[in-house]
Amino acid sequence: MKSYRQSRYIAPETATEILLVRHGESRAAVPGAPFPLVDGQGDPELAVEGRDQAERVGERLRHHPIAAIYVTSLRRTHETAAPLAKHLGITPVVEPDLREVHLGAWEGGLFRMKAAEADPMFLQMQEEQRWDVIPGSESHEQLRQRVSPSLQRIHQKHPGQLVVAVVHGGIVGHILARATGSSPFAFNGCDNGSISHIVMLDDRIMVRRFNDAAHLHETDRAAMPT
Repeated sequence: MKSYRQSRYIAPETATEILLVRHGESRAAVPGAPFPLVDGQGDPELAVEGRDQAERVGERLRHHPIAAIYVTSLRRTHETAAPLAKHLGITPVVEPDLREVHLGAWEGGLFRMKAAEADPMFLQMQEEQRWDVIPGSESHEQLRQRVSPSLQRIHQKHPGQLVVAVVHGGIVGHILARATGSSPFAFNGCDNGSISHIVMLDDRIMVRRFNDAAHLHETDRAAMPT
């Protein structure tokens, strides 16, 4: 009798698989000493913990058939990508439109302080699930207008390939929320150094994995298959 086993997922031949890596932990915000700004956005370097996370990401992914590494205009993504880029002999490509959500009046580290203090505006932002509660911050539509074309550019350059994009927590959350049709903040809060996995085919995105952080835990130091 003929039988039909459950099959393992295989990405379509012309799809692009993108590993969205959230950058490693950046240095702590300190009152009275704001982060330097790049195009109006905070640009801190990685903390010691973040450099360790970057090394672990590099070890986790070094044996994968990665065709390209993308980073943003902010230094924490470059520093996170560096160990993997060295392993693979790949020069990262800057894709500035994947930079973090612009936080307007709360840039330079102030956002972290307001969050820690449970500022009423921060709580309103969480309740309404929109960044632009903060004065001068980006709206969901403004994010969509820059992030979606950026992903399409990567897809068009890499059909049938696997690439890494080292990005930011707000961007990972935005991409996965739009891909799944979920509430805007449903995928916010992924761990520093974590890996999320999407498959792009034309204008469709399939989510394969979110916040994979096995390589960051002391008991899971060995590289794990994706």
